Amino acid sequence: MQKARIKLASTDIEKVNKTCAYIKDIADKTGVTMCGPIPLPTKKLKLTTRKSPCGNGKATWERYEMRIHKRLIDLGVDERALRLVMRVPIPEGLNIEIEMME
Repeated sequence: MQKARIKLASTDIEKVNKTCAYIKDIADKTGVTMCGPIPLPTKKLKLTTRKSPCGNGKATWERYEMRIHKRLIDLGVDERALRLVMRVPIPEGLNIEIEMME
């Protein structure tokens, strides 16, 4: 049986969860088997810089962090369900990838 693997990634966790809930709602309406959303490890990108522009003075540092949240959803392939998933409103800053698997 074929299935569609949907990968979601964003820096905003609320956007990811909202889209996952939307896809879950579609799966419930169409009666398609759904596995997930499976939370994948959050990627933390860290950046540390000196506060003083010239290098003199106190050794004070500014720390910045960006977190990338990921989710994985497996859907059983049904043409109607797949069409509805394609029409899901994708918010700005959310990366979505749909892959067909056997």
